[in-house]
Amino acid sequence: MTTFVPVSSEPSVAAVEATVHPRYLTVTDRELIADMHRQGDSFRAIGRALGRPASTVKREIDTRSVNGVYRPHHAQRAWAKSRPRPKKSKLAQDGPLRDHVAQKLRERWSPEQIRNNLVIEFPDDEDMRVSPETIYQAIYVQARGGLRREVAVALRTGRTRRKPRRSPEQRTPRFVDEMVMISDRPAEVADRAVPGHWEGDLIMGSRNESAIVTLVERSTRYVMLGHLPGGHTAEEVRDVLTSLITTLPAHLRGSLTWDQGCEMAAHRQFTVATGVPVYFCDPHAPWQRGSNENTNGLLRQYFPKGTDLSVHSAEDLEHVAQQLNGRPRKTLGWNKPAERLRDLLAAT
Repeated sequence: MTTFVPVSSEPSVAAVEATVHPRYLTVTDRELIADMHRQGDSFRAIGRALGRPASTVKREIDTRSVNGVYRPHHAQRAWAKSRPRPKKSKLAQDGPLRDHVAQKLRERWSPEQIRNNLVIEFPDDEDMRVSPETIYQAIYVQARGGLRREVAVALRTGRTRRKPRRSPEQRTPRFVDEMVMISDRPAEVADRAVPGHWEGDLIMGSRNESAIVTLVERSTRYVMLGHLPGGHTAEEVRDVLTSLITTLPAHLRGSLTWDQGCEMAAHRQFTVATGVPVYFCDPHAPWQRGSNENTNGLLRQYFPKGTDLSVHSAEDLEHVAQQLNGRPRKTLGWNKPAERLRDLLAAT
């Protein structure tokens, strides 16, 4: 017959008396704290005697006291009991928190977005809290909690660098119709004070044979995607942009900022059809369309580089746009682009 010996929850004597790093309090330090505290000495006086900050003394007494009484040996045992590492990750066990984190990762939310959204969705539930670092640790370092598979699809790729082909002095005029440069764009566009100003670009498929139009509203970060199933000539891009922009109310058709890609050769015709002026970025200056560049990086989670983008239907693009517009954004105070745009539409 096997006899099971109950395991004590108390730390061993060796753990209590172990030599520790100087940054930790020893049992001798704790005895001095207890003696001086009984004498009525201040936290600062005790800290000076120990060579430590007064905050360390206060935290020790507040944390380790029992019924208002600080007992040094009890405090030493409590500290030793709290030391064992590694502690079990909050995401290592089944429960609502892990389920919620895994679901949001499948929706390609970042750990920081998940952390802040938990506070909004579960304001009174302290068990539904997790730091971004805990999520990253569960993914990359510890591989705990079964999150590796969910996060494998949520990893965000970096942007590619564009190599300049010619110096600006060697460039010939890009389009027949003269471009209006970003330097002539109104100040209200630059400071994002007025909604309705958009940044646009194409994301390209394998061998540059397929593409998707991407538009981002600068104030709300709202995303619209355009379907280009057959090609991405200037005329095709013009028609898709026109169909997207004309779905918007007039007060949200302020301007469009684009790079100097040849797909915008019909920019004048687009402006005539929609009333939306187009401003062009300087060569090799993608940061002048920063919101759009960031969004294109996010879209690569759904449309990886080197793949055929023509296989995605207009319905697929709408689904992806809805996912991006439903994510909380740090730059919006953890509100969602769809909510910001809805408020703008409701205000008119």
